[in-house]
Amino acid sequence: MSCLVTPASHAVQSLAKSVALDLGLTYAQSIEGLDAGVALVVDTDRSWLQRLQRPRLGRVCIDFSAPEMLHRRKSGHNEPLGRAVGVKHDVKPRVFDATAGLGRDAFVLADLGCDVVLSEWSVPLGFLLNQARELALLSAHSKVVEAADHMTVVTGDSCERTLQGFDAIYIDPMFPERGKSAAVKKDLATVQALFTDAPGAPNAEALLAWAVAQPVDRVVVKRPVKAPSLGVNKPSHSIAGKTVRFDVIVK
Repeated sequence: MSCLVTPASHAVQSLAKSVALDLGLTYAQSIEGLDAGVALVVDTDRSWLQRLQRPRLGRVCIDFSAPEMLHRRKSGHNEPLGRAVGVKHDVKPRVFDATAGLGRDAFVLADLGCDVVLSEWSVPLGFLLNQARELALLSAHSKVVEAADHMTVVTGDSCERTLQGFDAIYIDPMFPERGKSAAVKKDLATVQALFTDAPGAPNAEALLAWAVAQPVDRVVVKRPVKAPSLGVNKPSHSIAGKTVRFDVIVK
């Protein structure tokens, strides 16, 4: 089942119908009784994803002003992801995030001063990313506004793009992370449900092959810390944390 669009309340039915039409998705006035797939729940200010499989998990939204996102800002230039893409005191690479997802890693890079294009295959996620960026530009936190100003959202298959003017490509194949909180697991399960059995969903190895063929200085792939490297292109070096590793292919 593809993602449905449904209103959060009766008051926003017209808005939800308009979003469904714009995104080319099916509108459902109610999701009661449904137990498969994912719904994009539209509200006046912030929309969210709801996995329909029972027991239903909580809502998944994108909020760059949320406490957990503000907490990530404290890592500064020591953030392993920043070092992986080549951030230095006087160097701010332009990054193409080929698998934007919930935009959390892209936010880190934007906060470090990188101009980041968030490319998302999933239309509902692309909608939420655009909405989150627009709301971030209105944030009371000046640093959130600055980061949002460094972010651009595009939708579609990254593999169909020919890039120009980027320094690095970032790929996160969305793997389960052991020991993570229930909230993180809920978010991951909901996002992965968008891709289950979806025709044309991106393949991580195909994305890597495409990325290596682009005119960029480096390609960075996020992996579980003990997992083998992705595909046939061996990394030039890796930057590892406690649970994740960033494999860097320097071209």
